[in-house]
Amino acid sequence: MPAVLKAPLVVEFPFTRSLGPVQSAFLTGLRDRVVLGVRTGDGRTLVPPVEYDPVTAEEIHDLVEVAPTGTVTTWAWNHHPRRGQPLSAPFAWVLVRLDGADTALLHALDAPGPDTVHTGMRVRVRWAEDRAGAITDIACFEPYDGDAAEPTGHSGEFGDPVTGIVAAARLDYTYSPGRAQTAYINALSERRNVGERCPSCRKVYVPPRGACPTCGLATSEQVEVGPAGTVTTFCIVNIKAKNLDIEVPYVYAHIALDGAGLALHGRIGGIPYDQVRMGLRVEPVWTEGGRYPDHYRPTGEPDADYETYKELL
Repeated sequence: MPAVLKAPLVVEFPFTRSLGPVQSAFLTGLRDRVVLGVRTGDGRTLVPPVEYDPVTAEEIHDLVEVAPTGTVTTWAWNHHPRRGQPLSAPFAWVLVRLDGADTALLHALDAPGPDTVHTGMRVRVRWAEDRAGAITDIACFEPYDGDAAEPTGHSGEFGDPVTGIVAAARLDYTYSPGRAQTAYINALSERRNVGERCPSCRKVYVPPRGACPTCGLATSEQVEVGPAGTVTTFCIVNIKAKNLDIEVPYVYAHIALDGAGLALHGRIGGIPYDQVRMGLRVEPVWTEGGRYPDHYRPTGEPDADYETYKELL
């Protein structure tokens, strides 16, 4: 049996968030080397600040400055920092209750080793050289044995407040398609579509799952399908995706390849987007060296009768 495929995969997208007045003041304060919290109705000071009291659900907006020094309440050592973490050398994740606050802030502590970190140790903020209004404006915490710093008495009002942030969400992992889809992908490199048939209901699944989702039985009988197929349903895409060199509008469709018991999806080309329709007969178009069809185009055959694909919608 051929080796099962595996490959690194990265899912990444920018996450844009608008800020309310409380979070705006907090992040703008970090930009200006000021740490702000918010005071609850019963006098507690929450850092980082929130817009609603977690106990009473009351809306809170009374900003109060706290000191950039504080006490470690708990910690964990990070032996192997990952991409994008605050420090490249091993460090401690710490919860720090800043002087004047009643809750703790999570951040990194730059320390020589785990034997130098303990609950109750005193630390202070190390500010980043370049600050833009984000939690990373605090580069990290560092050990501190001096007196508690005094707040400057900042009111929480800023002339140029930060009103929104853009953060890159990213997930790195290794993906393996498994035995069944490895065979499917290897067949695509030969410009063939290979599915697997359920031994009970006899449906042919493309791409194969390795088991029938209806009967719950393992599948192993390989069946070649297509290459032509029928558009069962479709959507018109009007928003251009980043790094995708396709002009909008274009059509993505579910395509039931001849002999398959499940529709797969693909882009429709070679026809104006407003002429794509259910029942349209299509065939794959391969690019030079491509491992999968670039798109599907009309075959010129008469449209398929609805009765032949209604169960594949």
